[in-house]
Amino acid sequence: MENKKNTSIAVLLSGGVDSSVALSILNEKNYNIEAFYLKIWLEDELSYLGNCPWKEDIYYAKSICDQLKIKLNIISMQKAYWENVVEYTINQIKHGNTPNPDMLCNKFVKMGIFFDQIGKNYDFIATGHYAKNIYIDNKIYLGCVEDKIKDQTYFLSYTNKEKIYKTLFPLGEFNNKYSVRQYAETKKLLTAKRDDSQGICFLGKIEFKKFVEYYCGKKVGNIIEIETGKKIAEHNGFWFYTIGQRKGIGLSGGPWFVIDKNPYENIIFVSKICPKNKNEPDVFTIKNINWLIEESEIPKNNYEIKLKLRHGPHFNKGEIININNYNNDYKIKLFEKDQGIANGQFAAIYTNDEKICMGSGIMNKNNE
Repeated sequence: MENKKNTSIAVLLSGGVDSSVALSILNEKNYNIEAFYLKIWLEDELSYLGNCPWKEDIYYAKSICDQLKIKLNIISMQKAYWENVVEYTINQIKHGNTPNPDMLCNKFVKMGIFFDQIGKNYDFIATGHYAKNIYIDNKIYLGCVEDKIKDQTYFLSYTNKEKIYKTLFPLGEFNNKYSVRQYAETKKLLTAKRDDSQGICFLGKIEFKKFVEYYCGKKVGNIIEIETGKKIAEHNGFWFYTIGQRKGIGLSGGPWFVIDKNPYENIIFVSKICPKNKNEPDVFTIKNINWLIEESEIPKNNYEIKLKLRHGPHFNKGEIININNYNNDYKIKLFEKDQGIANGQFAAIYTNDEKICMGSGIMNKNNE
C-alpha cells in the first residue's frame, strides 16, 4: 500500500497506548485518517458494581486526536454489543460453557457491525492489536508478531478473512511492548505511561465474577471429588468455575483442580490430580472453524498442527484425526495433555512455524 493522502483509513482508538501509537504511525505516513472510539461499556445497568472507565478512555482518545489534529468520532455500539456479545456470553455461561467475549467483539462489533456500517466507506480500518499482515504470493495472511506474549492473533482468529484483509496492524513492526512505549514517549503521546487495560472489554473495571452473579445469581450446589464421588464442599453456582481452574476454588488440602461441571444438577467435579497428568489422551472437536486461508491451504486428515487453546505464548501440538466436511468440524488429538480444555472456548490453528494464524473454532471436549 502506497503512502498517499487519498488512501482513507478508519482507526479504532481505545484511549490506550497501543491504539494511540497505531494512530500516530499512520498519521506520520500521511494517510487520510479519522479515528473512532466505540462506546460499548455497560455503564448504565452495571455502574454500581464498579467503575466503567469510558469517560477516562474518551479523555485520552480526544487528547491524542487533538495532539495529532485528527478527527475523533464517538460511536455508540452498546445495543449491538449487547445483542451480539453479551447475550451470547450469558447464555453460554448458563449452559456450563466458557465463552470468550473478546473474540466475539472483534468478529461481530469491531470487524462486524462497525466494518459494515462505517468501515466500508474507507479503504482500510486499523487497530492497535499486536498482529501483522504477511504477504506471500499476492495473498494476505494474519501473521504473528515477534513478541509471543503480546501477540493477539488468537483474539482475531474468528474474524471474517475478507475483513482481516482490509485491516492494518501498525504495531506489527515493533518487537515488543517496551518498544511501543518508547515510541509513545518519543512522540510525547499522553498515553505513553497509561496502564494497560485488563479483563473483558465490555466490563471495564467491573469484576467478571460480579457480572456473572448479576445475570446468573447464586445457587448452592455440591463440589464432588470425581474419583470417589464424595461430596467435599458446596459452591454458589457452577457458572463461577471453569474447567482446569486451580485458584479460587476455596478448598483446603489441595491443590484442587476443576475437572468437569454438570450444569443440569449444578455440580462441580474436582480432583487433586491435575488434568494434565491423567492418562487418557486429549481428544476434542473444533466446531464450525472460521478459516483465514484459501480453501486449497486448509489442512487435511492426519495433518500435524499448532494450536492455541487460550491467549498466551504457549502453542499446543496436535493432529487432525477426523474431519466432518458437512459441519466443518475437526476432531483433534493433542500430543501433550492440557488441563484447560473447556467447552465453548476457542482453539486457534497456526502453521507449524508459528508465524501465521490459519483460523479458529469453538471447542467441544465431548466431541458432540
